[in-house]
Amino acid sequence: MAAGSTLRDWLLAATPRSSWQARAQRFYLGWLAFRANPIAMLGLLIVAGLVLVALFAPWITATDGLEPDLPNRLQPPSAAHWFGTDDLGRDIYDRIVWGSRITLYIVGLVTIIVVPIGLLIGVVAGYVGGVVDTLLMRLTDIFLAFPRLILAMAFVAVLGPGLENAVLAIALTTWSPFARIARAEALTIRRSEFILAAQVQGVSTAGILARHVTPLCLSSVIVRLTLDMAGIILTAAGLGFLGLGAQPPTPEWGAMISLGRQYLIDQWWVPTIPGIAILVVSLGFNLLGDGLRDVFDPKSGA
Repeated sequence: MAAGSTLRDWLLAATPRSSWQARAQRFYLGWLAFRANPIAMLGLLIVAGLVLVALFAPWITATDGLEPDLPNRLQPPSAAHWFGTDDLGRDIYDRIVWGSRITLYIVGLVTIIVVPIGLLIGVVAGYVGGVVDTLLMRLTDIFLAFPRLILAMAFVAVLGPGLENAVLAIALTTWSPFARIARAEALTIRRSEFILAAQVQGVSTAGILARHVTPLCLSSVIVRLTLDMAGIILTAAGLGFLGLGAQPPTPEWGAMISLGRQYLIDQWWVPTIPGIAILVVSLGFNLLGDGLRDVFDPKSGA
């Protein structure tokens, strides 16, 4: 108890004694503000639940969700099959659990691709300005002008159907809002006193972008990314529904809805359960993003 009290006092000290303590204080105060928001905590709980389900999938499922079991096809939800079975007798609960891994796979790969691209284009355009800014922002406007799903479908049509191609197509259609946000942040940062001081000291443009501008733009991009996760998941599900994403028998939630839509009236659980999974996970990311935005927004008064 005393150790915990000492740590709390260290985290809430009026004057930090080191840069490490200052960073820890900032993180802790942000966590306190985030924890005070019950809606944001609900979003965090949903996202954490998704991660845990994906992580422990081999231990909380009876099958891999791929092998048909025709004698048990289209069984309603019961103690034996919590979410029922599909037209091939596969347990829908097992397929939902294994499908959570695919959802995280899509979200993770898209994040790895779009954040660096969006940050690079945005901070360069905002900091350098001039012709570079104009060219990069017109390119960004072209991608913003098209509906995301339509543009993703066009890319997949060129690349060919498949999960990896769907991820690449989603990434190519998702980076533009992050570039806009990074540019807006860079425009406000580039005339700051510490940036002018770095320029006077002879720090190169690349050094200023890497050490000063990009880290300050990162928080806004992360918030937008969290809010955009629902759109990424829905786009992936849309591609899967159209047969352009993960291919059968992969338990991708959008493809599961597509395969079960003909049973919507009599065996409602076949397409409905995957739809509920998409709804819950998308809601979780939205609530989490709202909470992070309140924490990182300097006007929130936290």
